[in-house]
Amino acid sequence: MSKVVHPYAHRLVTLRDWKSRWFGDKKYKDFLGSDIIVREFLEKKLRGFYVSRVEIERNAKQTRVMIHTGRPGMIIGRSGEGAIKLKNDLIKEMKKKNIAIPEDLKFDIIEVQNPDQDAAIVACSIAEGLEKRLPYRRVLKQSIEKVMSSRGVKGARIYLGGRLAGAEIARSEQIKRGSIPLQTFRADVDFAREKAHMSYGDIGIKVWIYRGEVFSSDSNSNNGNPAPRNNK
Repeated sequence: MSKVVHPYAHRLVTLRDWKSRWFGDKKYKDFLGSDIIVREFLEKKLRGFYVSRVEIERNAKQTRVMIHTGRPGMIIGRSGEGAIKLKNDLIKEMKKKNIAIPEDLKFDIIEVQNPDQDAAIVACSIAEGLEKRLPYRRVLKQSIEKVMSSRGVKGARIYLGGRLAGAEIARSEQIKRGSIPLQTFRADVDFAREKAHMSYGDIGIKVWIYRGEVFSSDSNSNNGNPAPRNNK
């Protein structure tokens, strides 16, 4: 059996927090189904808006959906019209799927401070470049150079797989800079998957970004954001 594990799940509690935070008890099945529908809807609706991650928090009276994005202005829109429309569209989708609508549903749009250090945003930008029919080797090289020029990044790796440049036989291509210590728990490794939808099929994208080692004891309280580091 393979020993490969997901870099995010591998560091849960140690460096990362869960992306859904609630206690379901007898409502666990309903809450889980609701979370899946919310995430699938937002992933489809906000494609191209450079969304890093979606976090969901629930308590007895309130449900909060937090969207971390590199382009908050595009989602919020003028005078908040975009966020209101997105919320209404989500409520319609939940009604359509017969999911219980929370009494107090709140949307928070949070800006990602360093988008070049976020694997999901980098993967979205690569998918965007490939869908515009840019040469994949140029996209790979430009993306990894942009990531490595960002302050605090110690290593990066980008993998593409599929019918690259429309070739009949699928193949893979990857580029790597620096180090990616996947087995070190305190290594802050961000990972994301994405797909570029081409006319001849999808191209899979994987991105790893190593942002240094975390030594802070309260790093798991940062909701997946990098904690202060000791770079000595």
